[in-house]
Amino acid sequence: MKLDTNADAVRRINLRILPFLMLLYLVAYIDRSNISVAALGMNEELGLTSQMYGLAAGIFFATYIVFEIPSNMLLARFGARRWIARIMISWGIIAAGMAFISNASQLYAMRLLLGAAEAGFTPGIIFYLAKWYPSGDRANAMSFFYIGAALASVIGLPLSGLLLNAHGILGLSGWRWVFLIEGIPAVILGFMVLKFLPDRPREASWLTAEQQDGLERTIESDEEKAPVSHHASWSAAFSNARVWMLAFFWLLQAFGTIGITLFMPLIVKSLSGGGNLAVSLLSAVPFLAACIFMFFNGRHSDRTGERALHLGLPLTLAGACLLGATYTGDPRVAYLLLVLSVALNWAVIPIFWAVTTEFVSGIAAAVSIALINALANVAGLALPPVIGWIKDSTGNYNIALTLVAAALIAGGLLGIAIVRTGAPALRLSRQ
Repeated sequence: MKLDTNADAVRRINLRILPFLMLLYLVAYIDRSNISVAALGMNEELGLTSQMYGLAAGIFFATYIVFEIPSNMLLARFGARRWIARIMISWGIIAAGMAFISNASQLYAMRLLLGAAEAGFTPGIIFYLAKWYPSGDRANAMSFFYIGAALASVIGLPLSGLLLNAHGILGLSGWRWVFLIEGIPAVILGFMVLKFLPDRPREASWLTAEQQDGLERTIESDEEKAPVSHHASWSAAFSNARVWMLAFFWLLQAFGTIGITLFMPLIVKSLSGGGNLAVSLLSAVPFLAACIFMFFNGRHSDRTGERALHLGLPLTLAGACLLGATYTGDPRVAYLLLVLSVALNWAVIPIFWAVTTEFVSGIAAAVSIALINALANVAGLALPPVIGWIKDSTGNYNIALTLVAAALIAGGLLGIAIVRTGAPALRLSRQ
């Protein structure tokens, strides 16, 4: 009876909370990554080289990393509803304000502010989902949440491309409209979070008392079984070797999500030579494929209870596809392999967070998730300027993409090892 009650509750959560969280992440990812399309017009107007653009793209992660762990600790203290609302309102205002910059220094400053404002959002949502979903449902839930990020590129890249064509309206350049129009929704959604997002199952009026109690008990049982449990202090995250191994895996995986995403339109333009709108549309296709790959990989992993191969194999294949895309002489084949590389790379994301939240719980989970995410974002800080410097020095992206591919292959092998050498067994909450 308990399993049936939990299954009914999970279905309600899937309908009530998950789509809203997907929307939040969609808007977050658009505001974080729309600089990649804005660069098609912004770089020339502000006189930015590829290296300067890479610095602007990457400097976001400097403050994002610094404030990630404190932000998640404050979320655990004040509750998800209030803290996520604060994050969204502040980052929306800053994102829209980027429309009014006039030089590289102002761009760097606004990206630093944006990183500080958005810090804690992604790990905060991961921590929040772990408070709503039993362990056996988490990979599927994580896949839907991260589909929001992939859809951000599917929707955001073409939208940004269209907004570039608004050049001259009210005297603003097209890239300025990209920042202005795409920053406003975050502010609106922030106020909606305050009104509609409950902190935990017991506060959800649309769950029955039996469903609330069943979920809370199941999730508490999962937390008790976690190797780093909710009884551990926040400092346990820093002293646990497996947390650091998970962080290193996530760092290697981030080479693909961050390194490719922030340069996707520029890479596609170098392959196709098309106009801004065509480049934006072509840049969106890999992320549409990523939605499909994440859904099926997360769903299959939950159904079978297998984590290791679902985590490591797609990432290894993503690296191999990226190597092929880099060195094939046919632009059409290169583009197809690039699509596969992005899709396979994103496919591991829900599995990774399912594995992580099965290993840690409580305040240790809040800190561990933030620590893992913060260390991975070192790739976001360091990689874009390096990629830009390599492009300026060599005239192409080949060496940079080879480094990214090597990181993905190494990460895939590490992922299999992490799960098979001591990660907790999957505890299914329902059949």
